[in-house]
Amino acid sequence: MDWLAYPPTMPQSLAKILVHTVFSTKDRRPFRRDKALREELHRYLGGILTNLQCQPMIVGGVEDHVHLLSALARTTEAAAMVKEVKGGSALWIKTKGPNLEDFAWQNGYGVFSIGFSQIETVRKYVAGQEEHHRKVSFQDEFRELLRRYELECDERYLWD
Repeated sequence: MDWLAYPPTMPQSLAKILVHTVFSTKDRRPFRRDKALREELHRYLGGILTNLQCQPMIVGGVEDHVHLLSALARTTEAAAMVKEVKGGSALWIKTKGPNLEDFAWQNGYGVFSIGFSQIETVRKYVAGQEEHHRKVSFQDEFRELLRRYELECDERYLWD
């Protein structure tokens, strides 16, 4: 058999895992009231996701929390992605002014899987956060996500 005529195939491992990640500032402090800074933060968060090869689709949120819609890189665990995103962005935010030196994200987070057919629905949901939160608190929004994904938790340990 002539091996040059039949080059060996290269095995590939492929994945398209879509996640909706949500986390808030520590104690839901509204550090992110400055809309220009918030938009800059969203771009920065998207850059961290890109560097992790976790394709960002939209990053949004309001003063006290963020939503990330992204792919999860095939070789990245969800917990590792969140750790990098929160850690890198917290360090960056602290450089943005003396009133932000004590900025912190909450310890916890939510990562929810979504189907490919849900991308546009979730994208619109993230884009509409300002309007949504005129009526619904972060805590109620997060409780609804937990209910929708059938996740039970002890609220004594949910909020920090």
